[in-house]
Amino acid sequence: MALEQASRTVTEHSAGVVWSLSVVLQALHAAVDAAVGDVPHGPRGYQVLTTVVHDQPPSQLALAEHLGIDRSVMTYLIDDLEAAGLVERRPNPGDRRQRTVVATEAGRRRLAELERRVQEAEDGVLAALAPDERETLRTLLRRVACDLRDVDISTDACTVVEGALEAAAATQASERSGRAQSGRDRRATRASR
Repeated sequence: MALEQASRTVTEHSAGVVWSLSVVLQALHAAVDAAVGDVPHGPRGYQVLTTVVHDQPPSQLALAEHLGIDRSVMTYLIDDLEAAGLVERRPNPGDRRQRTVVATEAGRRRLAELERRVQEAEDGVLAALAPDERETLRTLLRRVACDLRDVDISTDACTVVEGALEAAAATQASERSGRAQSGRDRRATRASR
């Protein structure tokens, strides 16, 4: 009886939020690292590219501040993303002393592929949940994240989370649009035969 009680206590303890989130976070980190590992600087490079495409910060400094990355580290990140042909620096039309980091067309295409791979990695980690349960989990985690605005004074967690969600929604919409267009193209080709 004591062994049964101890076993149940360990199981109940192990199922706590901290343990559960830790296990899921470790699996998610590993899956996402693998999904974006071929981008310069891996997940951090992916994060920078995502922000450049979806948020379009006005300067390299604003980009660094938005992501909470030291500006000297950001310089190296941008250098390597630029060398890979994913971004480029352009003069800021509003302030010629500043540089704006913009995604190249190759960078935009690469990001669309990376976002698809990250979504697959996330779905793989959350495979034990039905699709509607995954969406509920995302919604609940977003609510908690948005409530933690004072965790890092340099970055508004809610803004970061909302930006990432908007990026994912935009990618899904563009994929649906691409599939719809592809279907129309096939029908038009068949009709013209």
